[in-house]
Amino acid sequence: MNLDFDVDPLFSWYVVLLAISGIALLVIGAINVGGLKLGWRALNVLVGLGFAGYAYYLAFVFDGSTYTIFFKAFILPVLLIINAVKALVTRSQAPAAPAAPPFQPNAQYPPQGGQYPQQGAPYPPQGGQYPQQGAPYQQPSPYQAAAPAAPAAPYQPPAPPQG
Repeated sequence: MNLDFDVDPLFSWYVVLLAISGIALLVIGAINVGGLKLGWRALNVLVGLGFAGYAYYLAFVFDGSTYTIFFKAFILPVLLIINAVKALVTRSQAPAAPAAPPFQPNAQYPPQGGQYPQQGAPYPPQGGQYPQQGAPYQQPSPYQAAAPAAPAAPYQPPAPPQG
């Protein structure tokens, strides 16, 4: 193992910070901590795998004598963690959506009299008046223009007197 805080503390802390950042990003991406979208979660997982993998490489595989430390690399995990915290705070402060009104399949606006028709009753005639209670309702045909309710009988001349 390459971690020795007595010999090279800067390298050892760099590897520890890489591992902590990688694990934190993996946790944030694996469980939906702040309601992050799928793309942000995937980015967190990918960057977390990269950081944790590089920390593993430096801690257990690396055997060189020189190395370069990139502290600028810690900007990305910090920004991703800030984004997750921001999404969590925004989600917790968002007001709950108002409840939808109950579904009413045949709800109509009331006619001029202010009364709703009975369930399953047809729409009222053009005047907006419903027939009296118990009277059958006759749907007017759209092709008739204000015809009387019953057709008049044809004219028949009076019969001659029989005698």
